[in-house]
Amino acid sequence: MTAFQAIFLGILQGLGEFLPISSSAHLIIFPWLFGWKEHSLVFDVALHLGTLLAVLVYFWKDYLDIVVQGIAKPKSEKGKLLWFIIVATIPGALFGYLFENIVEEVFRKQYLLIAIVLAVFGFILYYVDSIAKNKIELSKMNVLQAALIGVSQAFALFPGISRSGITMTTGLLLGLKKEAAAKFSFLMSAPIILGAGAVSLLKNINHVSAEFSNFAIGFFTSAIVGFLAIHFLLGIVKKSGFKIFAYYRFFLAAVILAFYLLRAV
Repeated sequence: MTAFQAIFLGILQGLGEFLPISSSAHLIIFPWLFGWKEHSLVFDVALHLGTLLAVLVYFWKDYLDIVVQGIAKPKSEKGKLLWFIIVATIPGALFGYLFENIVEEVFRKQYLLIAIVLAVFGFILYYVDSIAKNKIELSKMNVLQAALIGVSQAFALFPGISRSGITMTTGLLLGLKKEAAAKFSFLMSAPIILGAGAVSLLKNINHVSAEFSNFAIGFFTSAIVGFLAIHFLLGIVKKSGFKIFAYYRFFLAAVILAFYLLRAV
């Protein structure tokens, strides 16, 4: 892997982790489009840890308040969020532990299937954004809503769905305001990224030194871009909602289909 490839993939991860466009789909599709070799598990860990740093830095004050209030005043607005995040994390963590390897093996090179998932979820995102009531503030959500958003997160294992996309869409369906759905999606991302990243890092710790240069490049690139992506999304949803990401999904699905058909000829 060249430094350019490491930077490019870091940008894809930073954008795709927090924008509802699916980072896993992008990390599969773009190397295929460019004819690059598949990146290693160690590099994949670096990308995810970078986005973990991004969300922790961006929301560090929120996380500090949530943890402190969650322990000292669990029934306060911020205190309840700690337990909502824990409840929302359990389904995704359990599903990932049981099925991540199976899903990865099935979807890894199913480019046409990924294109279909990108497009179908694009329609879902567009439709939900159009009908969403957008009434409930983050401070007014309840444990059932958190649990349902957590269950939806389990489906993010499938490339093309998007963890942020499915959790935000579920939040909108449940009546959350767009900014509230986005913020809760970001806040609940840290535990799941940390858990998956820690497990993968422990499994591949002996290979980090051999790929340290690309590891560092991927880590810092995804962290910087991820930080900017969070800021961008929180700003754009107030003005334009999520439709722009649905349009992008349709475009990318069309590009994948075109390349797939050209290479099949």
